Parts: sequence; C-alpha cells; structure tokens
Amino acid sequence: WTPINTGLTNTKVLCLASSGTTVYVGTNGGGAFLSTNAGSSWSPINTGLTQNKVASLAIKGDTLFAGTQDGLFLSTTNGVSWTEVSTGLTTTAITALAFSGPNVFAGSGGGGVFLSSNLGASWTAINNGLNNIYVNTFAISGAHIFIGTWGDGVFYSNNNGTSWTAVNTGLSCLEAVDLEIIVSNLYAA
Repeated sequence: WTPINTGLTNTKVLCLASSGTTVYVGTNGGGAFLSTNAGSSWSPINTGLTQNKVASLAIKGDTLFAGTQDGLFLSTTNGVSWTEVSTGLTTTAITALAFSGPNVFAGSGGGGVFLSSNLGASWTAINNGLNNIYVNTFAISGAHIFIGTWGDGVFYSNNNGTSWTAVNTGLSCLEAVDLEIIVSNLYAA
C-alpha cells in the first residue's frame, strides 16, 4: 500500500465511490474530495454541503449522492455543487447509499431505510420487518437487497424494501458494518 493523500485536508476517509477514472472520497471532517488522476491529487468538492462528515457516497451516471450527519445531498456536476434532497427523511444522519435500477436507497443512523424512485426529490421510509433502524451498509445483486445493521445483523429484501427478513443463521457478530457480494456469495464484516 502507498498513501495517496495529496490535497486531502482530512485523511480519515469514511467512504469511496468511482465512475470511470474519477474517484470520490468522503471524510470525517474534511467533506468530500475528487480525484481524476487515480488519487495522485485530490480537490475538495464541498460547495453546498452543510456538514463536513461525509459518511456515504453513491454514483450512477452523472448523479452523485452524499450522505452526511446533516442530511442527504445531490450533485449532477461531479460534486462542483450540492443541493440538499432530504424531503421525507425522518433523520438527518445518512450512513449508507445504494442504487438499484431507477431506485436509490438511503440507510440511516436511527431512521432505518428510505427509498427514492425520483432521484432524491422525495423519500419514503421502508422499515417493515426491521428490528434495528441503524443501517451501516447495502449490498445489491439484481432484485436482492441486503442491509447490514448495527446490532441486529443482516436483513434481506427481494421486493425493493417493501419488507425485510433477518438472515443471520451462523453469523457470530450482529454488527454488520460492511457487506459485499462476489459472484453468488454474500460476505459480511
């Protein structure tokens, strides 16, 4: 490993997202940064963000979302400017983001899971079956959506989050901070 921190004013990176050769990072106190040269240098992209703790990022095409402790923000300008898109959210702490087809999912620290089918213009809570509303991560494969929670393990939905089912058999730790799908296997950390 080689550090690639030139331009980062805060090296406590909480999340990564990429599109083509562009890489985005969210930091714990420095906001969001952009690199177009494989991390050789970073530029801050915080205009419009009201919070410098960026806990989650998700990108699809030219649509970039940033989840912060102060709400959810959208950029269609590669992060040059941000607009808050929190209508319908019952919490401001957005900890996880994911795209599934035309839908955007937002996980939160205390409000559960939210769904937007209009690129963040409005959000609806989708928590039926969840025991824990502290969501750390998403993993999506086709119509299969998994979430990792803080203290209640992993939940699964195959109906765009209309309902969730716990899938924890054999899981020794119920604090699922990251999920990854590789081929047909789901990995939890």
